[in-house]
Amino acid sequence: MALVAGSYEKFIWGFSLKTLTPLFSYPSHTAPIKCAAAAGPLAASGGADDAVHIYHLPSSSDAGSLVDHSAAVTSLSFFCSPSAPSIPRNLISGSDDGVVCIFDADPFVLLKTVKAHKKGGVADLAVHSSGRLALTVGRGDSSLVMVNLVRGRRSFSCRIEKEASVVKYGGENGDWFVMASEGTITVHNSEDARVLQELDCERKVLCIAPGESEILYTGGEDRHVTAWDTKSGKKAFSIQDAHKFRVKGLVSFKGSDSPKLIASASSDGVIRVWDINMASSTEKWTPLLETDTKSRLTCLAGTSFR
Repeated sequence: MALVAGSYEKFIWGFSLKTLTPLFSYPSHTAPIKCAAAAGPLAASGGADDAVHIYHLPSSSDAGSLVDHSAAVTSLSFFCSPSAPSIPRNLISGSDDGVVCIFDADPFVLLKTVKAHKKGGVADLAVHSSGRLALTVGRGDSSLVMVNLVRGRRSFSCRIEKEASVVKYGGENGDWFVMASEGTITVHNSEDARVLQELDCERKVLCIAPGESEILYTGGEDRHVTAWDTKSGKKAFSIQDAHKFRVKGLVSFKGSDSPKLIASASSDGVIRVWDINMASSTEKWTPLLETDTKSRLTCLAGTSFR
């Protein structure tokens, strides 16, 4: 299992989750890194230099770059088929000019370019577990857009009451999705976008990680890592003061063959790994592992690839 973290200082970091031992550190971009993704043996980073860089984790190598965007790359997501969860099939990227690019992941070839947002940039994107569609939320146009990944075109768009900065799918089969707007998270049914729950996080939410058993993890300006029960809309537990500064990235490691761990990264450069089994304990939360990159981290991604 591995983590990758991007920084404002243009560096990408790779770590073994077992010990948080550094695997690599590359000054890959010529401008701050804004997003990262990881799946199977691959990781990717997107930067304000309009580029996407690819990394091969087993060999700790930089596998090249994609320069198909004409604006800062703001969001990235790999798609892996449920029948081959450790083999990335596609990479989907969004940028500040509202464009979504769909790449084949073997080899990395641009398949389609979609103008998802006509009056704003892509703030975040989420790929459905079927790999057939993606949701994007816009920066500057307060909209939610559905992109048909098979046909490579917009299939639906609507304005939302409050501009969202984060969108993620959850559930075993992508049954629901969430959007974060400042300190509020709305949970929606994937079929009709009906609101199922509204979660009041009080402070601005900067990152979200869907977990197991309908749990959703959130982090942000309150410096906590909070687990929400999306069925009831109530807090399951919270790691109070998980960091000294705002939480910029979360990764939930799930699966029957993986320990129940969650990794968090803060803007001061600290990455911590937590054992979720401690949620039933009355003891104070203590991270299993911790490392300090001494850089301004902007994003975090992880993969269970062994």
